[in-house]
Amino acid sequence: MMELLTLCFEFFKTGLFAVGGGLATLPFLTQMQQKYGWFTAEDLANMIAVSESTPGPIGVNMATYVGYMTKGIPGALTATLSLVLPSLIIVLIVAKAMDKYQNSPLVQNMFAFMRPAVTGLIAAAGFSVLKIALFKAGAATFFTGIDWLAVVLFIVLLVLTQVKKLKKIHPIAFIAVGAVIGILFGM
Repeated sequence: MMELLTLCFEFFKTGLFAVGGGLATLPFLTQMQQKYGWFTAEDLANMIAVSESTPGPIGVNMATYVGYMTKGIPGALTATLSLVLPSLIIVLIVAKAMDKYQNSPLVQNMFAFMRPAVTGLIAAAGFSVLKIALFKAGAATFFTGIDWLAVVLFIVLLVLTQVKKLKKIHPIAFIAVGAVIGILFGM
């Protein structure tokens, strides 16, 4: 029971402060991994891969995954609902306030201030994903820590997604190709 309450608290906190979408939950998940040991850094990398390739919001998928790994179905429900609840509450409050104050210069300035902060949070999360995906944990030096196969796969898929004729291909095809290559090479 105590672990469910801890899941509830941690994911409510994550939902409250992870502004900017699912990838903004990564610093919170990393902190949970270090503090509680519910999952490993490798599990976190797998969560990102699974959450990116399954339908639905990334943050919600990762909350469900962590909750399930920790306490099964009750944990999955607790983590998911706890992550979503702050957003629901805030959206209801903001919707009510926006009816009344949408033309206020203070409100307009607040939104202008939040844009760069959200961009920074997403960039930090993106850096965390790159670090997990392209570097081996616990390597002695920078160059020995690089997972060269992952770097090559990353560069090839990045270049392919920029080719004009290939931009018409659905992103799921690129995710599937990456998954197949990862399985074939034991990544």
